[in-house]
Amino acid sequence: MAARSISLRLASVCRAAVRPQTATSTTPLLVRPAATALLPTSSTRSSHALAVHRDSPDNHANIPFKFSAENEKLITEILKRYPPQYKKAAVMPILDLGQRQHGFTSLSVMNEVARILEMPPMRVYEVASFYTMYNRNPVGKFHLQVCTTTPCQLCNSDSIMKAIQDHLGIKPGHTTKDGIFTFSEVECLGACVNAPMVQINDDFYEDLTPETTVKLLDALKAYATGSSGGQLPINTTVITGDVPTEVKGIPKPGPLSGRATCENSKGLTSLTSPMWGPEVTRKDL
Repeated sequence: MAARSISLRLASVCRAAVRPQTATSTTPLLVRPAATALLPTSSTRSSHALAVHRDSPDNHANIPFKFSAENEKLITEILKRYPPQYKKAAVMPILDLGQRQHGFTSLSVMNEVARILEMPPMRVYEVASFYTMYNRNPVGKFHLQVCTTTPCQLCNSDSIMKAIQDHLGIKPGHTTKDGIFTFSEVECLGACVNAPMVQINDDFYEDLTPETTVKLLDALKAYATGSSGGQLPINTTVITGDVPTEVKGIPKPGPLSGRATCENSKGLTSLTSPMWGPEVTRKDL
């Protein structure tokens, strides 16, 4: 009888939990209606947009993709770093290589990486849709990724966002009509001490102000529309150890305030005395 009584009480509690509230109830609803819950919370970076693929004229499985002869050599070098039975561990660097060649990580790029590494395509899709470093939609020649995490925001990254938006006429998540710039808002890029900053393709530009940001954008656009056609050298430093070629007319990556790396902006304030050599000892000893 005791067990039956407990079962009846549990059933009563469950019925009460799922019973819809009446219009006269003063208890606030704690669960959003189902229709509202399906709506994305952001128009540019909602989670379902990151994970779902939709065929488009420039991104579907029937578009052929093969790595260039130069990149085939790089793939051979990459695979040497892994035991043959674990070569699928090379999926990330080879996906990155495909993105650099094709411009973005399309479905064809992912399928070719899966073929090379002899792994199910779904495993490659899982990696490409998890890491935001892989652009699964086309981006402009210059991908502006502005950090707005706390350290950059405290250093007025909002003014950098506004300067880019006003100068280019686009909002985060969009590309200019000429295809030169794609504008994104991102999380911490690890250059907090030089905030505010922006990553443009492979390079970090730091200690930004709205004025230096606009000058940088103008220099990049002038290069993109010049005789060179705007194709920056591919940065293969991580893979080959080569130093990227500097591009004339574009500011050197790093702080645009004039300071070297992350030194104190007011100059050296400590360790200013001559360094002691091994022959120097304390006079009171």
